[in-house]
Amino acid sequence: MKLSLQSLQPLGRALMLPIAVLPIAGLLLRLGQPDLLDLPFVAAAGAAIFENLGMLFALGIAVGIARDANGAAGLAGLVCFLVASKGAEILLVVPHDVTAGLAADAWRAKSIAKLAVPIGIASGLTAGAFYNRYGAIRLPEYLAFFGGRRFVPILSGLAGLLLAAVVGYGFAPITGGMDMVSGGVVHAGVLGLFAYGVLNRMLIVTGLHHVLNNVAWFIIGDFHGTTGDLNRFFAGDPAAGSFMSGFFPVMMFGLPAACLAMYHAARPERRKAVGGMFLSMALTAFLTGVTEPIEFTFMFLAPLLYAMHIVMTGVAMALMDLLGVKLGFGFSAGLLDYVLNYSKATHPLLLLPVGTAYALLYYASFRWAIARFDIRTPGREDEPVGEDPGAITAAEGARGAAFVAALGGKGNLAEIGACTTRLRLRLHDSDAVDEPRLRALGARGLIRPAPGALQVVVGPIADDVASEMREAAGPLREAAEAAAAPDKPAAVAAAAAVVGLDAVPWLAALGGRGNVMAAGAASSRVWVDLGDAAAIDEAALKRLGARMVLRGASGVQLIVGSWAPELAIGLSKAA
Repeated sequence: MKLSLQSLQPLGRALMLPIAVLPIAGLLLRLGQPDLLDLPFVAAAGAAIFENLGMLFALGIAVGIARDANGAAGLAGLVCFLVASKGAEILLVVPHDVTAGLAADAWRAKSIAKLAVPIGIASGLTAGAFYNRYGAIRLPEYLAFFGGRRFVPILSGLAGLLLAAVVGYGFAPITGGMDMVSGGVVHAGVLGLFAYGVLNRMLIVTGLHHVLNNVAWFIIGDFHGTTGDLNRFFAGDPAAGSFMSGFFPVMMFGLPAACLAMYHAARPERRKAVGGMFLSMALTAFLTGVTEPIEFTFMFLAPLLYAMHIVMTGVAMALMDLLGVKLGFGFSAGLLDYVLNYSKATHPLLLLPVGTAYALLYYASFRWAIARFDIRTPGREDEPVGEDPGAITAAEGARGAAFVAALGGKGNLAEIGACTTRLRLRLHDSDAVDEPRLRALGARGLIRPAPGALQVVVGPIADDVASEMREAAGPLREAAEAAAAPDKPAAVAAAAAVVGLDAVPWLAALGGRGNVMAAGAASSRVWVDLGDAAAIDEAALKRLGARMVLRGASGVQLIVGSWAPELAIGLSKAA
């Protein structure tokens, strides 16, 4: 189970890239409507994004899955999507009641459009995996032009043909199964919505709630060929919004009230120190619907509080459906989306009494639980709690450097990334992290989804902090090499030992000849794509002369020094 969850982590992160375009799509679509600015070209611009979500998912997921976020993976994802969707469209069997010619073409296009998002997700996953596996492949000299990254779109196009055949010939059972599942979920009523709300909050710690949300918001249900609760809401489906409405009472009212409860529960002498933090998080949740910074303040400190939050989220989903409230959003369940989409909603005013009740419920339950069980929420613990990281270091212009130092220095960072509210990092040494310092800088929570991986919850400023960290750290490869470099005599000895090297012991330490898929060199580093990255013998590699062994999801990088090209050639020939 652990391995499966770990393998799904990149998908949850990758899904955020195409989803990030939805706010501008929803904004343009709504502003252009007759009841607002009445600008058809603006509305059409927003609709164009929703109409091409499959393509966006193919591009975004491929780039998100690729180990270095390379655009070549996005191109490969697009190729796979276009080949699969257009190929499948031709293979569809047109029903007898559809006239030939333009009507048949329109039917085919509309039918494939229903599967655009699943095809896009499959294309993105395929292209991203191909890039990670074959992005550095070496072909014979007469085919060298098509090697490396250029090989990935070619391979993805061939995979697109296979996907086209699967979708085209299997269209009836695929759509039938989707309709059955969608109908079952949509008609599950309050119990189904309760389960969705509970699972949504339970999975947030892993980041896999994005996967669940994508199924609900972009696949479930059908309204004149438009699928997904979010898409159907903006397409005018009066039944859409069930999988979004229940978040509004929680995000706009409940969790901000929880912040107030934790503030009042703080020690009197500590309230000033934590007040700014709670106010910032509450306003963020109320205005934008971004709640992870709040949730991570008590998720690990007080599992009881989080369990209450999970149940109350599920109840909110069911309650809003029972009341017939249909609210939708382009980004999240905050005030901005509520106001923007007010005219498209059903019974939107009911949010106010329900939200008020939820504010009272969250405040009362959190105050009671904190006092009853002496829960050490921020302001009640012994160690100091930091303010918002932007408030601490932005004025000094040293926020990025401060985070880098707290994470063990630039030599300890293998990869710096970010999603909506989290820094997503790969580290050489997880023990070098200064957790108290990170919390003093404003980190709301730390998650370790896998060995060498760390997620730091900092709120909506995550992308800004990641950029500042990359600027402060400089080239990570050079920093790692400098940190790992042995003294000069040792390096010379290692280089001398490898002259005329026999690659066989290296292959053995890498899991055997059959485990080495490809190898290459860059500067002083040798990269090796492996069938099973866990099969390597790190101690043996270091005995052979590797200064540092950097593990990745599908391979390993060996920092060996100036003789890296010779080692790479030897490995390639021997393998």
